Amino acid sequence: MPEKLGKKTYRRELERMQEELVLLQEAVRAEGLRVVVLFEGRDTAGKGGTIKRVAERLNPRACHVAALGVPTERERGQWYFQRYVERLPTAGEIVLFDRSWYNRAGVERVMGFCTEAEVEEFFRQVPELERMLARSGIVLVKYWLEVSAEEQLRRLMERVEDTTKQWKLSPVDADAPARYDDYTRALLEMLERTSTPESPWHVVDANDQRRARLNLMAHLLALLPQRRSPDVVKITAPKRAARPAPLPDALRVPERW
Repeated sequence: MPEKLGKKTYRRELERMQEELVLLQEAVRAEGLRVVVLFEGRDTAGKGGTIKRVAERLNPRACHVAALGVPTERERGQWYFQRYVERLPTAGEIVLFDRSWYNRAGVERVMGFCTEAEVEEFFRQVPELERMLARSGIVLVKYWLEVSAEEQLRRLMERVEDTTKQWKLSPVDADAPARYDDYTRALLEMLERTSTPESPWHVVDANDQRRARLNLMAHLLALLPQRRSPDVVKITAPKRAARPAPLPDALRVPERW
């Protein structure tokens, strides 16, 4: 395995690609495109961190992150895809799914949260759903972030030891190393049955998180080659006759640093 990418190179390339993503978003807005990017992957693969780097320089009014939690009682009674469909973009928007309807083919299946009959029905419906999205003009991009069993265990142990990362742990995460092979079998079937010419999967090696983020962003930019420089807003500084009255000192936050 190659050495991990250095911070200096990573930061330089990250900044460059984030600038390109800003231009891409402007083209999406100007051309009225609807873009959906799914981020799937094993626990600890770095989906959230990658999404953060993709979105952090974009206009949040037109780039939304959909990270759905456990379905409510009402949602459990709906068509399985319904709560995801409700979050699809309108014209000029990008939606980044932090996990998606593919939960059914992965964690729900492996952990026994659904029946095999429900999984089979999912596999029957999802290719047609994604063809419908494509026919409606939605650009759908699907990424799977893959990590080795050894790297996954190392990252889980890091979360256990780091207080600032313990919120990321859940019973499902804790069970992931013991079920690594079960997830692998589920993944291989998911890729075989849902990677179609209209909506292929793109697998990202995520053992090195810096490389994974840059590789994914570069791939996304190549898939969506539209670019448009944003309109420059001109600001004129007004002439001010007098300085405004100072703000009340009693309302100021104490300056401890």
